[in-house]
Amino acid sequence: MKPLVQRLSLLIFVPLLLSLLFVVLMPKETAMSSYEVFGVKIEKNPPQSKLTELGVSTWPKWEGGPTKIPWSFNAEETMYLLKGKVKVTVEGSVGSFEIGAGDLVVFPKGMNITWEVIEAVKKHYNLKK
Repeated sequence: MKPLVQRLSLLIFVPLLLSLLFVVLMPKETAMSSYEVFGVKIEKNPPQSKLTELGVSTWPKWEGGPTKIPWSFNAEETMYLLKGKVKVTVEGSVGSFEIGAGDLVVFPKGMNITWEVIEAVKKHYNLKK
């Protein structure tokens, strides 16, 4: 009975310990999360080096308070949210998603959405020519 308990302990605790070490030792730049929702690309907390490379600080700024508006993207738009939270509903899709401070987001040309500002937003944006 005792050897069985020891084997089970090893099967549980060794992977747990390795996972914890991985999270603690993982470089911050690789800790970011990138994914796509309804054709919208979202990168959570991109490294400063990427923002600098893109020239985000030189892009125009937009800010606005709580509102709900329909929006059509006539060009691909990349935005970096400095503050706030927005609920996005993509026309023709079921459901919605939220973006917020620290997100780098790319909306494709031709996409129609409803943009609902939940918390006042400040963002940099860039339109692809």
